[in-house]
Parts: sequence; C-alpha cells; structure tokens
Amino acid sequence: MTGHNNPTDGAPTTEQLAGDQSLIIIDDDHAFLTRLARAMQQRGYEVRTADSVAQGIALIEERAPAYAVIDMRLGDGNGLDAITRLNEIRPDARGIILTGYGNIATAVTAVKLGAFDYLAKPADADEIHAALMSRPDERAAVPEHPMSADRVRWEHIQRIYESCSRNVSETARRLNMHRRTLQRILAKRAPR
Repeated sequence: MTGHNNPTDGAPTTEQLAGDQSLIIIDDDHAFLTRLARAMQQRGYEVRTADSVAQGIALIEERAPAYAVIDMRLGDGNGLDAITRLNEIRPDARGIILTGYGNIATAVTAVKLGAFDYLAKPADADEIHAALMSRPDERAAVPEHPMSADRVRWEHIQRIYESCSRNVSETARRLNMHRRTLQRILAKRAPR
C-alpha cells in the first residue's frame, strides 16, 4: 500500500486508517472521475473507480476501501445505497458524498446513513482530500430534525420527473420503476 506523498499538507492522519490508502470513487461524470482519480493517486491513494451504483457496490463488496468519494446522483440510482453498503461492511471507512443538488437536507441524510461528510459539487481534489483526512470532531453535524429516507426518495423521484419534463413514462424508465407505481407515488403528498 502507498502512503501520503505530501505529509506536510497539515492533514491529520487517523490511526484506524493509517496504513490503508484504498479509495473508491463512484461518479458517472467520466471526465470528472478520470481527473479526480488521477489527482487522488498523486496524493498517495490506491484508487479504484466505478461509474454506477451497481459497479460501486460490487467493488465495495470485493474489497471495502478505507475511503470513498460517491456522487449522490448516479444514472442507475442513488449514491446513498453505496454509502450504506460501505458502512455495513466497513464501519470505520470514511465516505464523502458529493452532491450537485445544492440540497443540504439530502446530503445530511447521507451523513445519517454513514457518510463521514458531504461536499457540494464541483469539489476539487484538495477539498476532497481535506475532508477525507479531517479529524472525527470535524465531521458534519446531523441536524435535530433531518429529512426522512422516504422524503429523500420522494425528492429524488421529483427531480428525475422534472428533468424528464414531467414525462411519467420516461421517468419510470430512468428510475427502473413500473409506470403505475410511479403514478401512485406522484399522486401522493410529499412525506415528512
């Protein structure tokens, strides 16, 4: 395993992860994924990449990394599924969720599900490295009344629905959901 190339960057190291620099990056923006993987390798991480939730979970199950950087919104689903699986297999791992939504409440739910922290996209390699190396007492705080998982799911469905110009059939296809199931969800009020 490789260590940090730049030990003078002021980032504290953690005892639990000191010798393990394994990192998984899950993002479906291929240009960003390639740039970030290269930048993190230069910082001493042993990087594996995935461009979907399914591929990311497979890599996590194959060998759970010490660190993970996971996009919230991926083509085949929600990055929260990958962070949850990582937390189940390796609770000491540090997972960072990247969110392009600007929706802090959704990102906070990620912290409740096991993410160490969250960053708004576009985040650069320095910000990500600093978040991965931050001390546990610098971890993102969970608010007293975060959104429920049902609300996060509902908001995700609403965003996809809007991005599909409110086309139920296209939304159902993108969410890999039966059209009638989606119609029932859309007809209900937003959960709390």
